[in-house]
Amino acid sequence: MAINLPEHIKKRIANWQEEWASLPVRWTKKQSLHITLVFIGYVTDEELLEVCQMAKKIGARHQSFEIELKRIYLGPPGKNPRMIWLEGERNLSLANLKDDLENQLLYSSQNRYNHKEVRAFRPHITLARIRQREWRIMSSKPNIEKEVSLSFLVESIEVMESRLLRSGAEYVVLESVVLGR
Repeated sequence: MAINLPEHIKKRIANWQEEWASLPVRWTKKQSLHITLVFIGYVTDEELLEVCQMAKKIGARHQSFEIELKRIYLGPPGKNPRMIWLEGERNLSLANLKDDLENQLLYSSQNRYNHKEVRAFRPHITLARIRQREWRIMSSKPNIEKEVSLSFLVESIEVMESRLLRSGAEYVVLESVVLGR
């Protein structure tokens, strides 16, 4: 389950990606930019129907809220970088929504989801995946650290399917749930 980004936010992110176009990375396609709330993994059609129904029920319990995106950097922190992330501010409404989704998934009848996140959730968007072999042989590593200021209103959550293609993952919205309805 994810938060799909508004088009104007995707355009701004695509512009930032162009700043580092020469890096040995695979950029996330503009249409695939999103914030993952809960990664479910493979599910059957029957389980997917249950997930969509659950998302509707949970979405009705939560109101729209604002997300602020603040920093572009190499991630994960403290390790050899594998990605370029755009990170947002911690947000109580977002944390409550994520927690509600995880709790429902843990106790669903199918119970395929079995790993509740234990660290504090900070929203982030994967902008790129680093091509490790090419990155390692670079004579000097770029400093990818940029303070940004973007915000948008989250009005829905999406049940998304990822399709792994040779050119990278492609994400398709299967169900969009408006918050507060």
